[in-house]
Amino acid sequence: MAGSRWRAKGVIDNLSIQQKMVTVKVNVETTQNGFCALIDLLPGCVVSVKGNILKLKKEVQSSIDFYIECAKKDKEKYPKVFDGDYTLRYSPNNIRTALNLYKGLVSLSALSQISGINQRQLSHYLNGTSNPRKEQEEKIICGMRELGKELQMV
Repeated sequence: MAGSRWRAKGVIDNLSIQQKMVTVKVNVETTQNGFCALIDLLPGCVVSVKGNILKLKKEVQSSIDFYIECAKKDKEKYPKVFDGDYTLRYSPNNIRTALNLYKGLVSLSALSQISGINQRQLSHYLNGTSNPRKEQEEKIICGMRELGKELQMV
């Protein structure tokens, strides 16, 4: 009986921790050679990288750490959310950026099968040679989310 109370308490403690974690939005845009990110809670903090999403994530975290370190050192104000647990949510500003973020991880062929949109058309969206209609955009986003759900089951 005591063991089951302990486990239940552990689950409740984990839920409390998860509820306290704050999500910080990072706006992402495609550049000519990589990505540019703007961190909502840190005005003026812009990160630009040549490379992929993994490099962007590493540089964003490094930039946040540096920003906070400097603010503390200079006794300047900064969002206190960065003193605790937080997660970063990368939010692409458009469908081209969303496709570019994950192009090394998800093939256009796979995304075509999941979204029902022709692979060649997805390529046009990825390269910026055409822009999808709103309903096409929604199909792509739904397809990406479905793929994410499937991968979480593994």
